[in-house]
Amino acid sequence: ELELIAIATAGGRIVPRFQELTTEKLGKAGLVREKSFGTTKDRMLYIEKCANSKAVTIFIRGGNKMMIEETKRSIHDALCVARNLIINNSIVYGGGSAEISCSIAVDAAADRHPGVEQYAIRAFADALDAIPLALAENSGLPPIDTLTVVKSQHVKENNSRCGIDCNDVGTNDMKEQNVFETLIGKQQQILLATQVVKMILKIDDVITPSEY
Repeated sequence: ELELIAIATAGGRIVPRFQELTTEKLGKAGLVREKSFGTTKDRMLYIEKCANSKAVTIFIRGGNKMMIEETKRSIHDALCVARNLIINNSIVYGGGSAEISCSIAVDAAADRHPGVEQYAIRAFADALDAIPLALAENSGLPPIDTLTVVKSQHVKENNSRCGIDCNDVGTNDMKEQNVFETLIGKQQQILLATQVVKMILKIDDVITPSEY
């Protein structure tokens, strides 16, 4: 964290040896203190009131290591969402609604391919359904029945916002539930998953002309 400290202390320079330490390489901070915490009396260095600091430190405390690690993962996910919104503030509605909408569109596109390619296209549509199926199962809902109902509502109402009602609110409209995801995150998920599948197929030589 030396680089962050150097930036925060406005002019601080990282020096490899004490002999090279000069006044010009020193940064400035209003308060530097050390504090002990926890039953193990671990010590942490606090550098406060820095002139050039726009960062904060999130200090996580918990009853055991598992709770701390779970909290760290949750905070990391939340920070990634905030970062994605800064990069691109476009959003899609969550609850599997985006995947269901894409699955319906991809499945419809398969009808325009009379050859064997349509099997790969339909397999892609089935793969997209895995997300809402997992959401329904993790929420204690019957996955296949729930997905069928939501897909039917998608087509019947032409409403791409319909997703899995994981919170048991009583509506499948993710806009009403205020459930959304970042577009850039969703794009990366689908892109990376597609690249992994292509890599596996290429390495294992699963699909060959002789098998058609």
